Amino acid sequence: MHIDLRTVAIEPQRNTFDHLVRRFGDKPASRYQEGSYDIQATENLHYTPTWDPEQALYDTSITKIVLKDWYVLKDPRQFYYNTYTLTRARQQDTAESNFSFVESRGLGEMLPEELKSIALNVLIPLRHAAWGANMNNSFICGYGYGTVFTQACMYQAMDQLGIAQYLSRLGLLLGDTEALNAGKAAWLTGPAWQALRHYVEDCLVVRDPFELFVAQNVALDGLLYPLVYERIVDGFLSSKGGSAVAMLTQFMNDWFDETRKWVDAVMRTAAAESDQNREVLQAWTQKWSSRAAIALRPVVELALGTQAEETVSEEVASFNARMKKIGIDL
Repeated sequence: MHIDLRTVAIEPQRNTFDHLVRRFGDKPASRYQEGSYDIQATENLHYTPTWDPEQALYDTSITKIVLKDWYVLKDPRQFYYNTYTLTRARQQDTAESNFSFVESRGLGEMLPEELKSIALNVLIPLRHAAWGANMNNSFICGYGYGTVFTQACMYQAMDQLGIAQYLSRLGLLLGDTEALNAGKAAWLTGPAWQALRHYVEDCLVVRDPFELFVAQNVALDGLLYPLVYERIVDGFLSSKGGSAVAMLTQFMNDWFDETRKWVDAVMRTAAAESDQNREVLQAWTQKWSSRAAIALRPVVELALGTQAEETVSEEVASFNARMKKIGIDL
């Protein structure tokens, strides 16, 4: 019996959804575009906020930043749920391997007591700062506008929750529950932490979601992660024989390198929209980065002592140079 096999090309009746055709043209859309663009709720919201009847539930006027199209704040990583979770799953596998390696070989017990004390004193209270970052990014997601912007902030919020959990695991590995209790006490009453705690708590009541984005993701994270994880952990502790701590915090460095590209893209795009936006962003960045530098200096002193002021000044200069590249001249 002869069987004749043929290839039949079936033309799709439509390439993508109508709202994507209006934005990108009649062509196949990427999964990122399908899961991100023009899906912001804009009508039929049923009620206005009881705490502010003059405001719509999703209201662009809540922020001083003005954009003709909020979907210009594209995430260069093109994260939507699938790509985000796959990326973080791979990173979590690496982190789990690092924790398993350090624990199974007793590298934590082999750390000199001085280095272990510095690691616990500097890192464990930061899990409370990470929790504050989770709350702040959740607020931005809830009150910001445009899915390409708000969904990335929710991913940022969940990342910060994961960082808080990794720091908790590090504390349990190096110092058991006593380390977590000591870290909480230091966060609440330790002199070195009160300026940073004040900063985080003030952020919790910032109502403008874009100013909060600057305060948390631009200014605080932009100084905290290079100072703590690059200068103290990868630099100071590793050079003294504390490379095990660097293994346990590898995620934080990788995560900051990745998210910095998204933060810079958002700031660059918003600043380029208008001179008014640029002036507002410059004022916010100057205000919050100056305060973040002051708040972080006593934290850095816990590890670097008299070298802290010079180290913070160097990172502030690097931060200012980074901002200048994206159009924010400080």
